[in-house]
Amino acid sequence: MTKFNASDYPDAHTITGPEVENYLYAMLPERDEVLAEMEQQAIQRHIPIVGPVVGRFFHLLVQMVQAKSVFELGSAIGYSTIWWARALGEAGRVFYTDGDPQKAHEARGYFDRAGIAERITVKVGDALELLSEQKQEFDIVFCDIDKEDYPRALRMAKNFVRRGGLFVADNVLWSGRVVYSAGNPNVHTDPQHHTKQIVEFNRALYDSPDFYTVILPVRDGVAVARKL
Repeated sequence: MTKFNASDYPDAHTITGPEVENYLYAMLPERDEVLAEMEQQAIQRHIPIVGPVVGRFFHLLVQMVQAKSVFELGSAIGYSTIWWARALGEAGRVFYTDGDPQKAHEARGYFDRAGIAERITVKVGDALELLSEQKQEFDIVFCDIDKEDYPRALRMAKNFVRRGGLFVADNVLWSGRVVYSAGNPNVHTDPQHHTKQIVEFNRALYDSPDFYTVILPVRDGVAVARKL
C-alpha cells in the first residue's frame, strides 16, 4: 500500500493542513495495485490527481445519484476515471478526455489492468470541444481542466448535466488563494490569473439558478452542484 503524507505532494494543494490531511489518508482502506501504482507515480512525477480521499467521495456521489454516466473534463493518467468507472458498475460509462496523447496511452494501460476498460470511452483533444460534440446528458460532469477554462465549463455544463445530476469541480479553493477576494485587509491581492478565474467560477456557480452548490474544503476544495 502507498503511504500517503501531505509532504509527499509539494505540488498538491491542500486546505486542511498536513496533520489533518495525513490523518484522513491514514484512515483509508488499502487501494489495489493499480491505484497504488498511480498514486506513487503522482508523487514521483508530480502528476496532479485527486487522491484517494476525493476518489472515495466520488464513489459515494455516484451511489447517491445512482449515476450511470460521467463525463470528465480533464483526466490526465486516468486516476479519477477509475474511481468513477468502478462506482458506476458494468452498465456504466465514463468519458475520459485529455489533450495529451501520451497520458491517454498511459491511462489505457491502467484501465486494462484495472479490468474496467470496457466502461471507458477515451477521447484525446480539447475537453470542452469534446463535450460540446455530445448529443446526450450525463449524470455527472467532472471539471478538472486548466483553471482559466472553469467559467466556460460552467456555462456549458448546464446543458449537459441531467436534472438531478451533478456538476463537480476540483481545485476550487486553489491553495487558499481565493481568500484574497473576500476583502480581508490582511490578505494581499492575488494577481494570479488562474485565481481570478476560479473566484469568478465559484461566484457564478453559487449564483447560478441552474444549480444548488456546496464547496467542500477537502484536499484543494471540491465543488458539488446539483442540477435543479
